[in-house]
Amino acid sequence: MNSFVALLRAVNVGGTGKLPMSDLKEMCEELGFGAARTHIASGNVVFTSRKSEAAIKIALERRLEAYADKPVGVLVRDATEMAQVLADNPFPKAAPNRTMAVFLDRAPPPDTLTGVSGQRGEQIRLGRREIFIHYGEGMAKSKLVIAAARTGTARNMNTVATLARMAAEA
Repeated sequence: MNSFVALLRAVNVGGTGKLPMSDLKEMCEELGFGAARTHIASGNVVFTSRKSEAAIKIALERRLEAYADKPVGVLVRDATEMAQVLADNPFPKAAPNRTMAVFLDRAPPPDTLTGVSGQRGEQIRLGRREIFIHYGEGMAKSKLVIAAARTGTARNMNTVATLARMAAEA
């Protein structure tokens, strides 16, 4: 049995995609995932399963689409990968609430950095299947647009650390 983290896109953010975390937990249990626990209301769930990452993604996306009547993107990492994202943070001395990991299904394309617009002091580094961003003075006034990040979902490093710990404990 392996431990996984599922990260949902555009859930409970800015008034869109309302999904009570109790419903998400229940859906995971219905799909046969064990020890399901959610973290904050932005679509983070940790659970155990014998299924592969791909099978988990497909099952959870299908279940969420049936619930929401529209597609809901899901990014999945196992406990080891989640810990690796935390370890790979290229901005370890920066404020963790101003440093994001944008989770992707695949490695960022080679031209990711050339497709960036609105950059004003934000620092960007590419990871294995993530894009790391340090927002320096904060995100409130940022105009940063990273085309390759459109299909991903971002979590700050505080959340990444908590999810990595939860997955390690599951």
